[in-house]
Amino acid sequence: MARQKRTSTETLEKARHILAGLKEITPKPDFGPTLTEALYEAEVSGYSSDLAAFNGALAEIDDKSNRLDDRRQRLHDFNQRIQAAVKALYGPDSSEFELVGGLRRRDRKKRVRKLKLSGN
Repeated sequence: MARQKRTSTETLEKARHILAGLKEITPKPDFGPTLTEALYEAEVSGYSSDLAAFNGALAEIDDKSNRLDDRRQRLHDFNQRIQAAVKALYGPDSSEFELVGGLRRRDRKKRVRKLKLSGN
């Protein structure tokens, strides 16, 4: 199952809109040393690149997760095939079949039937 990517389009688009508007203002406003156009542009750009890197990492994790699921399924199928081959070669009641994780026929529990009592 794919992980949901972060979008934050509203915040990022608003920031890009504000930045575009800020660049159009002449003369350049002075908001002090901590609120400059260059710092704001760097923050918008940094957030955008971090968001892209984060979503890329999620895609990579999804890919690895899918490959791991495929390998697990192949291993499960291989387990069944090995057990079936040992069962066919040595028999369902053999100790070899038990060694590869099978349940020997004689070790199975016998089914106990419950008798219904009629209450006449």
